[in-house]
Amino acid sequence: MNATISQARQVIAAEVQALEAMAGRIDHEFGKAIEIISTRKGRVAVVGMGKSGIIGRKIAATMASTGTGTYFVHPAEAFHGDLGMIHTGDVALMISNSGETEELIRLVPFLEYQHNRIIAMTGKRDSTLGKHADAVLDVFVEREACSNNLAPTCSTTAALVMGDALAVVLSTIRGFQPEDFARFHPGGSLGRRFLTRVGDVMHRDNLPICEPQESFRDVVHTINRGRLGLALVMTDRILVGIITDGDVRRAFDSSSDYRTIRARDVMTANPKVTAPEARLTDAEDQMRAQRISALVVRDGGGTVVGVLQMHDLTV
Repeated sequence: MNATISQARQVIAAEVQALEAMAGRIDHEFGKAIEIISTRKGRVAVVGMGKSGIIGRKIAATMASTGTGTYFVHPAEAFHGDLGMIHTGDVALMISNSGETEELIRLVPFLEYQHNRIIAMTGKRDSTLGKHADAVLDVFVEREACSNNLAPTCSTTAALVMGDALAVVLSTIRGFQPEDFARFHPGGSLGRRFLTRVGDVMHRDNLPICEPQESFRDVVHTINRGRLGLALVMTDRILVGIITDGDVRRAFDSSSDYRTIRARDVMTANPKVTAPEARLTDAEDQMRAQRISALVVRDGGGTVVGVLQMHDLTV
């Protein structure tokens, strides 16, 4: 078992070392690649064969989800008709560790004829692919993590991380925001939280409401019936305060006779509010910043329409 763990650590260490070496070689070619992609009107066609193709699909997916129009093209299929996917103005990001992958090299004449800019992601700058590229992203590795130095390991990791670097830098240049990411990921938890509004999840029915002059006992009954851990204190349908479970405990501990306590004596005046159309993430930020666990929801006319609690945020 110790030998197994040791080898696993060696693999990880080898890949980390390869990435650190690659990071040290980042140069003006990376800047050229960014400029080419960011100034062209078309999309990025990611092309790769075999393991490089698998990495290419992930790079294309990451770039597309962070604001860069990107799609993957299988080089073998491209040579049999899918070249029609690549339009004039698109940028070809071609991934080949050797820079000599036949399926990719055969596409170069077409890309040059169509005036597509080519970015090579390769471990050999002076390869055929590198020589025909407008920018070369150096993903050279000394050796693979495989004990036989055969299986693509360090090289595919290097290409994947270089693709991440491209995607992140491009998204920053474009001012890509969390809201944009959420729009592209409506099915994920982040997307749901950014696209969900307070009105979609707030408690709106049978709100626990009491008046300022109500007794402490009635306030407790109101809180228990409401099952929200709070009561809204209102006068003529106007919100004047809020009473939470914590307020009740503190009042009970500090009073010699709770029967004399009225709602107005223990309420927090001017409770924190939000609007039903507010984004759920903004409401969460507000509650965390103000260290509260609930917000009263009021519409544009000032009418109380619901209550939002911290545990409602787990949509």
